[in-house]
Amino acid sequence: MGVARSDPDAIMAVPEVTLSRDKHTVERIRALVDEWSAIIVYVGLPRTLSGGDGLAAQAAREMAEDIQSAVECPVRLVDERLSTVEAQRALRDAGRGSKKSRPVIDQAAAVLILEHALSLERAAGTPAGLAVTVDDGGREEGGR
Repeated sequence: MGVARSDPDAIMAVPEVTLSRDKHTVERIRALVDEWSAIIVYVGLPRTLSGGDGLAAQAAREMAEDIQSAVECPVRLVDERLSTVEAQRALRDAGRGSKKSRPVIDQAAAVLILEHALSLERAAGTPAGLAVTVDDGGREEGGR
């Protein structure tokens, strides 16, 4: 999972790190949010080309809910259709072969997702995407 952050003026996105998805992912994201004093977290929502939700979108929604449970700032889902394809194309156009690009494709996709969200924010004057809410029914306290 790629992680990107913006400059303090929310003008430009920069790649930061690629995280593996495991039981510590949310803790690492919470630490990054705290370190950067983030005011909003955007999570890419990998919808199908027709705009529907598949298994990957459901996993992203669950991850976003887990992150929202762990951080104080808002978490929002933004459409990320084709972001990985665009990232691969941009890296290839920059002369990086696919083997060289594998470690940074997720970071490059995260930059594209964040840049898209920031652009939508500037255009609309409001945060992009869908707000993530957490239904505490059935979730255990401290289980993260």
